[in-house]
Order: sequence, then C-alpha cells, then structure tokens
Amino acid sequence: MITGASQADVGLLVVSAKRGEFEAGIGPGGQTKEHAYLAMTLGVPSLIVAINKMDDESVDYSEDRYKEVKEEVGGFLKGIGYKIDQIPFIPTSALSACNLKERTKDLTPWYDGPSLLEALDEVVLPPKPIDKPLRLPLNDVYSIKGVGTVPVGRVETGVMKPGQKITFMPPNKTGEVKSIEMHHEEMPQAVPGDNIGFNIRGIERKDLGRGDVAGPVDAPPTVAADFTGQVMVIQHPSAITVGYTPVIHAHTAQVACRFDQLLKKLDQRSGQVVEENPDFVKKGESMHAKLVPLKPMVIETYKDFPQLGRFAVRDMGMTVAVGVVLELTKREMAAAKKK
Repeated sequence: MITGASQADVGLLVVSAKRGEFEAGIGPGGQTKEHAYLAMTLGVPSLIVAINKMDDESVDYSEDRYKEVKEEVGGFLKGIGYKIDQIPFIPTSALSACNLKERTKDLTPWYDGPSLLEALDEVVLPPKPIDKPLRLPLNDVYSIKGVGTVPVGRVETGVMKPGQKITFMPPNKTGEVKSIEMHHEEMPQAVPGDNIGFNIRGIERKDLGRGDVAGPVDAPPTVAADFTGQVMVIQHPSAITVGYTPVIHAHTAQVACRFDQLLKKLDQRSGQVVEENPDFVKKGESMHAKLVPLKPMVIETYKDFPQLGRFAVRDMGMTVAVGVVLELTKREMAAAKKK
C-alpha cells in the first residue's frame, strides 16, 4: 500500500456504509484513517471517496446513512489537510453496480454527483516535474539474455533518454542508457509517471537492487548520512524514544533507521512547538527528529524532491508513523568505478 500510494496521482478511499463495518474501519486499529493519513503524507494530491455497500440491508440506499458516513470521513480528511470541497463522496454498491459506471437514479434519487467512472475522468493530473534532475527509484532489476542489465522503475522527476550517462546511488555505479521500453514498446524518452524498463550498459545486475535510485552523473541522487524529518505518530503501543530503530519506507527503499535525536514536539493541528528535546513522543503527536540510516540510503528533502522526501515508519507489522524530510546531511561516497 505504501509503495503504491507513494507513486499515485489520485487515491480512491473505499469505506463501507454497512453498520458496524464503517465504525470498525474508522475506529482505533481500523485502516480507513491509517490509509488516509498515509495518502496525505505520501503526497497523494487528490482523493475520491466511495461510500460502498449501499445495498446492504442495514443501509438500503439511505441518504441519512450516506450523510452520516460522509460527515465523519469528511471531518477527519479535513483535519489531516485535504480540501474536502474538492473531494467527491460517491454512494456506491459493487453488488448492484450502483453509481459505478453511470449514475443510478432509481437507487439513489437523492444523489446528484458524478458516478465513480465520471469522477475518475474528472481527475486533474498534476504537472509533470520535467525541469528537475532525473530521479528514478528502482522497483527491480533483471538480467535478460541477449539484452543485458534491465532495471525497472518509475520516473519520478526529470527526463531519461537513450545515450544518457546515469549514476545509481547508493551503489555509486555509472552506466549508459541504451534503450527504454514501456509496455514492450521502445520509447525515445521517459518522463515523470512512466513505468519503464531500460537497458543499461556497463553495470551488472548484481550491482543494483530495489530501492536504488538513478540520476544524472552531474546531479546524482543524495545518499543521506542522517536526515531530519517532521514525523507524525499514527499508532504505537508505548512511545518513541531516542534509540528506537524501525524500518523506514521511502520511495521503493526499505532501510532500518535509528531515531538519534528528538528535537521538538509539535501540536499536530497548529504545528506550534510544544516542547524542545522531548523524552518521548506518543500516538497522535508530531515531532522533528533526526534519523540515522543503518546502511546507505537515498532520500531527498521534501522541498527539492517531494516524491523522494516522504517516508513511512513501520514496525511490528504496522505503520507507526509517517513523515517528510526537512533537511539532511550528505554521506560522502567513494569514487565511482567505471567499467
């Protein structure tokens, strides 16, 4: 979910209108809030909310139940920073296909908004950041007979063209792009949003892996020795203290990082500093903290590369916190070896 959301231009939040199910999803431990929090922090700019299971006998296409769910979900989406006047709340039923492909006037005569398909068509795409240096986090790397090394990933910023020399960090390997393919078709260039495979010359498959990031030789991806993040704690059984070492998920990388310093505790709603150098930060609170990756990791500041400046903190099989990178200290890398 995190990898997907960190690459998405729009999110579809499906909530159940069924009595009991909706309340469980939005309650403590439910995933409705967790997924919305993650979508916000991972930079999904627009949302569509589908209030599903309107056919359930406890709902029976009731406008009152729709309004109740809409108010509850809308309230907390607004609380975490979404502009809810721009979010369609669509009453749907997968079973009866209500308001999916087209509006279903006979089942929900009281609803006059778009169907789900119409809402998806109305999504405004964010502008593509092509003027920034190339950043392409790798999802996977293949070695293909007769072709060679083929990394696969999604262009987040910048443009990639055949003939370009690119450097992969953290392994610090440089090679030349021979060709680019998307959906088995060769492309003259790749732009942000393109999921591509590209043939790279001069680098072996064993030198690259998921979580590595490709960039231009003259503006390579940043490997952080440490970084300061604004971190929002969503759920944690006790509290986060100095020394805590969970797994940080950023773009396609997953690296254990240690909380080295808790710099300040913030009020989640106003962003005001509540306490300097707190001893601990618990669920529902925010902080500025300094994190140290236990192995080389590419991460960028949120203001320079929002796509690579967001992260989720996972531990014990759950998302403990989410955050953005405010500043970082570059790690000095050994000189790249050319083949």
